[in-house]
Parts: sequence; C-alpha cells; structure tokens
Amino acid sequence: MRRIPFRIAVAGTHSTGKTTFLTRLKELFELRGVAVAYVHDSAVNAKDKGFPILADHTFESTAWLMARAIELEAEATLAAEVILVDRPISDALGYLLAALRHTNRSIAPARAEALERICEAWVSEYDLAFLTVLDPSVELGAGRDGDALFRVRAAEEVTRVVDRFMPDRHLLCHGGEEAALALAIAAFEDYDREAS
Repeated sequence: MRRIPFRIAVAGTHSTGKTTFLTRLKELFELRGVAVAYVHDSAVNAKDKGFPILADHTFESTAWLMARAIELEAEATLAAEVILVDRPISDALGYLLAALRHTNRSIAPARAEALERICEAWVSEYDLAFLTVLDPSVELGAGRDGDALFRVRAAEEVTRVVDRFMPDRHLLCHGGEEAALALAIAAFEDYDREAS
C-alpha cells in the first residue's frame, strides 16, 4: 500500500513570502529526489470564473475556494511524496472574515458555521503548518491588491482562524526562512523514517 504524502501548508495574508518560501522548499525536496506536488492559491481562478475575491469575498466564493483546494490537494496525493500547499483552506475562511469586517457585511451564522466545520475537518490533513507574519515594511508584490488596511485585516483574520484550527503552526517571519526550511526538511525526514 502506498504511503500517505506529507503535507506542508503555509497560510497568511498576501505578499508575506509564502510562494517564495514554498518555491525554495520545493527545490530542496527535489534535490533530494522527493516527488513534490505544489498546490497554489486558486483565487485567480475564482476571479476568472466570476467569483468576488479579496474585500468582496462571499460565502459562495469562499466555499468554491475551499472545495477547489480540497480537490487539488486530494488529486496531488496520487503521485506525490510531499504536498506543498500555498494557502490552505484556512486562508479562504480568514479572507472571508476579513472581507465581512472590512465592508461591514455579515452572512447567516449557519453558513459561517458550515465553512468553519469544513475548515476544522480538513486542516487535520496537514502534517506541518506555517503562518506568515505580516511585515508592513515589505512592499506588496507586483499586481497585488493595494488596500493596506484590508491586507492587515486579512492577516489578523487568517491568524485567528489558524490559531483556532491549527494551533501547532509555526510562525514564518521575514528573515526566518532558513530556519523554517530546515524545520520542514527535518519534519519530512522524521516522517519518512517512521513510515519506512
């Protein structure tokens, strides 16, 4: 029977180094001959389909993002030894909460609870999780949403969701990437030894 892949998730607001970190981590695993799948954020695909994102997030766009992330992560299990997740489903929920707060909107409590249950159930699939820490001195990446207040609110709400559902997460601060890379490699090696 094939072993369950090791999943590493990196959560956080935009332009906090998630993609840069995961790209480097992917290279390190590949240098070791490890089969890696990289599951990216699907917000661009959501926008292309017509779903509102960022400060305009809705229940429907959040549900779609969660379902899409679950689909892509599940599909990645077919061939990968390690799955790197750039924006776990906790981010979708955090961004919705930030959007509701930012625009003074609300959704029905039952709908919010449904999304929370999905998040709580799925995040147990992650073997290792990181949460990026927003450093306002680091400029936004090209083409990113320029609403600084929303970026801060997204960081706050994603942090609340991650702290609630993924309490064993590790903080990934600007300048702390090397230690985080070493931690991720060591965690996989421990997993690999135990599974052998």
